[in-house]
Amino acid sequence: MKTDFFYGGIEAGGTKINCAIGDGPNNIVAETRIPTTTPNETVAAVITFFRAYQAQYPLQAIGIASFGPVDLNPHSPTYGYITSTPKPGWANVDLMGAIKQAFNLPIGFDTDVNGAALGEYRWGAAQGLNSFIYLTVGTGIGGGGMFNGQLMHGLVHPEMGHIPIPHDRQRDPFAGVCPYHVDCLEGLATGPAMEKRWGTRAENLPIDHPAWDLEAHYLALAMHTFVCMLSPQRIILGGGVGSHPNILRRVRKQTQTTLNGYIHAAEINEHIDAFIVAPGLGNRAGVLGAIALAMAAGSN
Repeated sequence: MKTDFFYGGIEAGGTKINCAIGDGPNNIVAETRIPTTTPNETVAAVITFFRAYQAQYPLQAIGIASFGPVDLNPHSPTYGYITSTPKPGWANVDLMGAIKQAFNLPIGFDTDVNGAALGEYRWGAAQGLNSFIYLTVGTGIGGGGMFNGQLMHGLVHPEMGHIPIPHDRQRDPFAGVCPYHVDCLEGLATGPAMEKRWGTRAENLPIDHPAWDLEAHYLALAMHTFVCMLSPQRIILGGGVGSHPNILRRVRKQTQTTLNGYIHAAEINEHIDAFIVAPGLGNRAGVLGAIALAMAAGSN
């Protein structure tokens, strides 16, 4: 249903920033994609986009779903900052503060994966659930989600991409690319890790290339950990690498293999096609999740 209320969504990724104005997947009235260059240049382009539509579509609030790590503690002096990111030039950037100063509106702020999770909960593959995980695999690996109807927050926020996983160096002698942990999940299974290991970008690898079985193996090890530790009702797998043809099928099969029947749940043992799923909102989950963050901020 279309309304007279408009919300801004900013999905801040390490490669690009997606911005949109609307109130849901069926009513996006303006959107753009901005390369993630320097903070000053990128934030200025974001502000320019929203200002161009202010008269036509006056915003009630803006939501930011950002790559991280980010500071989500409202009592912290660096609340709203991107903190210790490995992305050059973006550590300790006050992203939320810059947008708040430009527009003086309610601002919703969370991780990109929690934002996408909120979008999927509201309009996508997590409707009707109260406990699920959203995992994105692309330039980085991030995880978020909802438990007991609340987005996952704690001391900081989930960093599911940086869990240690078994690394069989005979099968995969590749060292890993994470600047903090070398061969954590993100160090072994991101798009950049695949490119460095195989000498070409992941999207250029044919679907029968051994890279995809290895990628599914690492993701299935992560699924094993998340299932045993968090017991979600569903896992949504997104991102550029996560959406590659046939990756879902391979991850599902290898997840069942590594769990080895230990979890007595029909959702995993009999209906895994409905347990590990693609985002219902496709590649728009992040920016729509940012709009959902804005809607929540505007109603407070």
